[in-house]
Amino acid sequence: MATLAAAPANRKVLQGGSFLISDPAAKDCFFPEDFTEEHRQIAQTTTEFAMNEVVPMSDAIESKDFAVTRRLIKVASELGLTSVDIPEEYGGLEMDKVTSAIVADNIARQGSFSVAFSAHVGIGTLPIVWYGTEEQKKKYLPRLASGEWIAAYALSESTSGSDALNARTRAVLSEDGQSYTLNGEKMWISNAGFADLFTVFAKCEVKEGKDAGKERLTAFLVEKGGAGFTVGKEEHKLGIRGSSTCSLIFTDCRIPVSNLLGEVGKGHHIAFNILNVGRYKLGNAAVGAARMTTGHGIRYAKDRQAFGKSISEFGLVQEMLADCAVGVFVGEALSYRTVGMIDAALAEVDKHDTAAIQKVIESYAVECSIVKVWDSEMLDRVVDDVVQIYGGYGYVEEYPAERAYRDSRINLIFEGTNEINRLIITGWLMKSAMSGKLALMPAIQRLMEEVMAGPLEREDHEGPLAEEHALLANAKKLMLFTAGAATQRYMQQLVDQQEVMGAIADMIIEIYAMESAILRAEKMSARQNAEIPMAMARIYAETAMEKIELASRRTLATVAEGDTLRTQLTIHRRLAKHDPADTISLRRQVAQHVLRTGRYAL
Repeated sequence: MATLAAAPANRKVLQGGSFLISDPAAKDCFFPEDFTEEHRQIAQTTTEFAMNEVVPMSDAIESKDFAVTRRLIKVASELGLTSVDIPEEYGGLEMDKVTSAIVADNIARQGSFSVAFSAHVGIGTLPIVWYGTEEQKKKYLPRLASGEWIAAYALSESTSGSDALNARTRAVLSEDGQSYTLNGEKMWISNAGFADLFTVFAKCEVKEGKDAGKERLTAFLVEKGGAGFTVGKEEHKLGIRGSSTCSLIFTDCRIPVSNLLGEVGKGHHIAFNILNVGRYKLGNAAVGAARMTTGHGIRYAKDRQAFGKSISEFGLVQEMLADCAVGVFVGEALSYRTVGMIDAALAEVDKHDTAAIQKVIESYAVECSIVKVWDSEMLDRVVDDVVQIYGGYGYVEEYPAERAYRDSRINLIFEGTNEINRLIITGWLMKSAMSGKLALMPAIQRLMEEVMAGPLEREDHEGPLAEEHALLANAKKLMLFTAGAATQRYMQQLVDQQEVMGAIADMIIEIYAMESAILRAEKMSARQNAEIPMAMARIYAETAMEKIELASRRTLATVAEGDTLRTQLTIHRRLAKHDPADTISLRRQVAQHVLRTGRYAL
């Protein structure tokens, strides 16, 4: 593949989290329909590689033949797929984040290989791109871009998975200041069995500054084969069985001081910033897996006969197929909308200013976490439906539904559990609101005053999705009202109420997904016949509002009682009131479309 530099479209830069208090226009949002010719070429190249090179080797990959995985990563590198995020001066292609997301999406045709590939090009390589010294970049990035070396990322420990800052691994600087000695153990490290280079996080004493004398998380680059560095046995897992997952044991492992990555005590910045990228890439990979699995379900339903006809003619089967297709549509919408926002913001930043790049991506932490949570849970629903469509065959290894079902589950744990990400979503927004970075508190205050003054006027919208826009507007008000009630009840202690934080996060997630679906369908309708996308948007708007309404009611029942609760529930009913869409007919329409085309296709 040639070196391409797909420049982002000239779009308005939207602030992270601002979707809750504003009404973004479809024209300012990036969706798959906005792909450039270069984007489409990369998608085709990646898909052909995955289908022609990777999928035929599934048996070898699943049997943990890592020589095959390494060879395939090398082939991918020859196509340019491993170097999208690497600067040109170090052997990379230095393309936009949409391109990187497209690769993650379309390579996800074989779960185990997708994990190995993503660990290498994402969390394995990006720490050096962003935080490496010039010498480190020159030494390692060309090898990683070419597939000569494979990278891994070692953050988790047996007692500090999600609680990364509680690491027990220690690094001690030698008296002569020339080396560090590592001691400790890392767990569940992807690619560990065959990686050549590891980004390892350990506690290290800070020698100067405000944290002088304290131990803080620090990152190091560790090459395999050194004395005192041992790779543990392969874990045998429920899913992604063909990926390598091992522990790493460090026993007086000496590494040169030149292999310090970034600054002593600043490892948490590396860990968290890299995870934001890992989250949106994981979301794109989940969308790709859901699209492929939906295709399997459609084809099987058309072929399978029962009671004298194809099971694809049965209403309840069509309902499942429609839900799968809607999931892919919405997943594509919110995933590419997010990475498109990041690209639009990065277009205003010097490409050599890595600190500014990291700051931009960090500003979309809420959207990255939403993508991770929503897409991983969507994939889980899709694989479950497709196993059900396959019936007994869905439980048999030789059929694709079985492996898809097993491989999906890890995505709810990878890149921070979905529970942690829900806390990040609400916590980040509340922190931004309290600091004044996001005008959330004034919006909550205005709404609280409006709802207490009496019935709100219905907002009028135009166009074929006017009802859905009105529903979305009320969903945002319901979220702000619920968050305001919770904030009044708990104030600064809200962070200790995880169930409430999670319920508010669920509302935020569904608002973003609903809005993304509506805006995508609206944008498509301006360019082409969008009957099916609009049906999908209507289905999801109804589904999302049901979830938002439930999460709000659960929260209000927790934060209030007596007359206060009754007053709040009256406002809740007023905001949630709407005429329900005929989702049975809409799902039939979507199902018949995918059955005619034989796959998910828009």
